[in-house]
Amino acid sequence: MHVHPIPPEKATGEVKAHYDAAIADQGYVPNQELLFGLNPAAKAAWRQLVRAISSRMDDRRYELVTLAVANYLRCNYCVSVHSSVVMEEGIFDRHQVEALARDYRTCEFLRPAETAIMAFAEQVAADANRVTPEQVEDLRAHGLSEEEIFDVTLAAAARTFYSKVLNAMGAEPDDAYADTNDLLELVELRPRT
Repeated sequence: MHVHPIPPEKATGEVKAHYDAAIADQGYVPNQELLFGLNPAAKAAWRQLVRAISSRMDDRRYELVTLAVANYLRCNYCVSVHSSVVMEEGIFDRHQVEALARDYRTCEFLRPAETAIMAFAEQVAADANRVTPEQVEDLRAHGLSEEEIFDVTLAAAARTFYSKVLNAMGAEPDDAYADTNDLLELVELRPRT
């Protein structure tokens, strides 16, 4: 990491509580939690935001948006963690996760609406001020309601924030995700849109 988080053994107060919650949840303090030990209130706000967004989406859609953005932004931490999540939850298998990393646009197991959602999420991450009415209309044409379009936008923008924080601070995926830490190598470099 580019910054020096407080080691768990030296943590006190709010930081210790933050680390203790991570240990209770995952059995260790993940690198992202070490990083956010520098501002636990920001992590608490992040969790609240994610709950507000993801509670209105099914898990598959939320994870597709997340993977589209994380792959596009080349956030190894987010790609690794969320690839692991979708495999553990049975949303996708390893072969499918690898195909998504290579190029979601060629994945025959995705429904057309899902491919459109991933393309839209990627556009939000790449250059949100260039989202066009036609791109939004494309989501409507695939059956998304106004609320669903907004929720996809919220999920993409939120993931953009989080991925950029982890990337900027050099947070590496944890050893617990060793099985998916190599997936970023498969991500096709796409031109900026």
